[in-house]
Amino acid sequence: MIINYSLIKILSVILVSLVLITISKKIVGKLLFVKTSKVPIKRQKSIVNLISNIVRFFILFIALTIILEEFGIDTKSFIASLGVFSLVIGLALQDLLKDIISGFSIVFEGLYNIGDWIEISSFKGEVIATSLRTTRIRAYTGEVKIISNRNITELVNYSMDDSNAIVDVEVSYDSKLDKVDKVINEICTDFEKEVGVKKVDILGLNEIGDSGLKFRLVIKSDYSNSIALSRKLKRKIVDTFNKNNISIPYKQVVIHNARL
Repeated sequence: MIINYSLIKILSVILVSLVLITISKKIVGKLLFVKTSKVPIKRQKSIVNLISNIVRFFILFIALTIILEEFGIDTKSFIASLGVFSLVIGLALQDLLKDIISGFSIVFEGLYNIGDWIEISSFKGEVIATSLRTTRIRAYTGEVKIISNRNITELVNYSMDDSNAIVDVEVSYDSKLDKVDKVINEICTDFEKEVGVKKVDILGLNEIGDSGLKFRLVIKSDYSNSIALSRKLKRKIVDTFNKNNISIPYKQVVIHNARL
């Protein structure tokens, strides 16, 4: 009966631990939302994720302690004996401690949050998860890179401010510039209303190219939407230019036959 009781107790501890871990993130999220309601959603998610990991660690630690006691192991003596090996353990786990300290620093300094687009060591992608040890980044093409927090020494955060998506428009040399300016202005005004983009800046004639004249437009938006917005604007430019008989040049090769 004692063995059965111990087994039931151990299984109960494991079951309760799993339930507590499952609901702890929701509880932490609700409690923090009240206190951090003015904090951006992305930052809230990062803070909740970090604190949830800490809570999960303590739940597992307590559960392990109870289970060891059921097997007759004196956990108090075991924990006290760790002091003798603290130096050895500290050296063995120094990388882990660096990861944890860096994880706290990243979240509470707001270097980046879940959903931000960042670049670390030439790898660019969206932050999909953060923990005490690692950060996971998913590239635009789908690859996921897992980086230890201690190795994040330099990074570029594209989501801290509005991003500039540059769209170059080229017209042929025989185009009437006044007409081109007018049509481009109409395109940008309509595009802002249709898509709800913050602003499209018209920088004007930017380059005198080999085949035509290049005008530059700049879309101000968050980085995650900049690529899609630039594609939509290019499509609108092509359609509108065709309707207004404004030709987009293509490269031409002129061959001169030398007379011998």
